[in-house]
Amino acid sequence: MSPMERLAEYAEPVTRHPYILRVRRNHGLEHATIHILNQRNYKLSGRSGDGGFILLGDVPTEQVESAVSEALSRMKAGERKLAVHPNCGTNLVTAGVLAAAVAFLGFAGRGLRQSWERFPTMVVAMMAVVLLSTPLGMSLQKHFTTEGDPGDMALVSVSRDSKRLPFGDQQVTLHRVVTRQD
Repeated sequence: MSPMERLAEYAEPVTRHPYILRVRRNHGLEHATIHILNQRNYKLSGRSGDGGFILLGDVPTEQVESAVSEALSRMKAGERKLAVHPNCGTNLVTAGVLAAAVAFLGFAGRGLRQSWERFPTMVVAMMAVVLLSTPLGMSLQKHFTTEGDPGDMALVSVSRDSKRLPFGDQQVTLHRVVTRQD
């Protein structure tokens, strides 16, 4: 058992809490839906909650509905890996936290001259962060921020809306996907 799996096992009382599990399942379905829509050449992003998720991107509603249905069916059939996506915010947060920690440790308590002398070492350390952050982020998704087993989840509705961005005249299309979990 890997250290991440041991940590996930230890955290299971929290990650299996009904509210958190609903959010994790919706997050997994969001990723699975995005995987399918990416294969259809649509680019979009999303945000999950306990009652479903929102997709941002100009995609026909029929495509979103069919992708959500397909994603849910495939996950229920055992395709758990669809719940993990390389462009997830978990990966970005992982990279940011690791980079900040390395920078803090590398430059903390040093004078300006010593900090500059350590700069080449810090560049190498940051490269290591870049290499390690994606697999670590993917593992964090798999064990903590998403759930590949949708359980008894069902699709309730998909609705389309357009919002004007706060700065400028650009419109953004969003789809609200509502799910139900008993």
